Amino acid sequence: MFERLFADRMNNLASESAFQVLAAANKLEAQGKKVIHFEIGEPDFPTAQNIVDAGKKALDQGYTTYCQSQGLVSLREAIVEYTEQYKGIKSTIEEVVVAPGGKPIIFYTICVLVNPGDEVICPNPGFPTYESVIRYVGGVPVPINLEEKNDFRIDVGELIAKITPKTKLLIINSPANPTGSLLTEEDLKEIAGAIKDKDIFVLSDEIYSRIVYQGSAKSIAALPGMKDKTIILDGFSKTFCMTGWRLGYGIMHESIAEKMTKLLINSNSCTAHFVQIAGIEALKGPQDSVDAMVKEFRHRRDVIVDGLNAINGITCKKPDGAFYAFPNITGTGLKSSELADYLLQEAGVAVLDGAAFGNAGTGHIRISYATSLDLIYAGLERIEKALKKIS
Repeated sequence: MFERLFADRMNNLASESAFQVLAAANKLEAQGKKVIHFEIGEPDFPTAQNIVDAGKKALDQGYTTYCQSQGLVSLREAIVEYTEQYKGIKSTIEEVVVAPGGKPIIFYTICVLVNPGDEVICPNPGFPTYESVIRYVGGVPVPINLEEKNDFRIDVGELIAKITPKTKLLIINSPANPTGSLLTEEDLKEIAGAIKDKDIFVLSDEIYSRIVYQGSAKSIAALPGMKDKTIILDGFSKTFCMTGWRLGYGIMHESIAEKMTKLLINSNSCTAHFVQIAGIEALKGPQDSVDAMVKEFRHRRDVIVDGLNAINGITCKKPDGAFYAFPNITGTGLKSSELADYLLQEAGVAVLDGAAFGNAGTGHIRISYATSLDLIYAGLERIEKALKKIS
């Protein structure tokens, strides 16, 4: 009825398949079907008690008011210290912008930098929000294919071929959603070499940077000449199991931070005061719960990858980080969209079609192993039984 009245730009804004599949799974559960949830990217661990206590105390102390739009000085100071410790990057509080989650940093970065017609190189398969927001502002997404034969890492030769005079921004995500792939230090050096002399910024999505199973994730911003050209996206949802708290941040050149803060003022005013107090505790308090979570995720990864590789028609590379497996399912004879729907309806296992993350994800499904080992074993058994029915 009202379609003709909506702004044209809304046609360019897509949804996110994980939440669509979750809704479909919830509908089946309401009908009495037991569903195993491999679709949603949310740690199943609770927020650490010291963080919860800090948030409660902040509420009791009246931290329910407006506060600095760019973020509490005390939180930005904690972020500066944390970033130097874990990323090896020296920054200042003027270069930090705190937001209600990590997604706003994606949105704000693209709004600040991308004009209609500007090109943005982004990973494919990759987090769907990237392309959605690029199109929303009138930019042109230029997908760079992350191929299984290259462990889903960026081919720098292809990157160089994609760069044109219209290229304004490159988006990288390491460890990556949906593949769990990790860019090596050599990869980052080659990427930096390809763009550092050009007027191209980098949005480096590092939201999974603490969830790495061997070594550590490197930031392109730590390389010579790259800090001022990079907007780092990080946050609390994945590392500290604070998805519902909605707390993220970006680190960028001060001039970009000023523009981004204006957008934040006009859209959110500020990030919840008491949530930021809890964020300080997350960064400065004990890190034992993070280390324990990563250790458990490593074990779950090994179980699910070995289990998937034991199923006829499925092969799966072992991810280096995050908590996603991205198995190749072409051997089943089904399209990835068909298999995802079949597993939900027939087996009660909710997974995501790899094509939801871009055309290069076709032939794969994404499985989140951010759930218990018992459910992982049960899900693998259901998948195997369901596939035997069609073999």
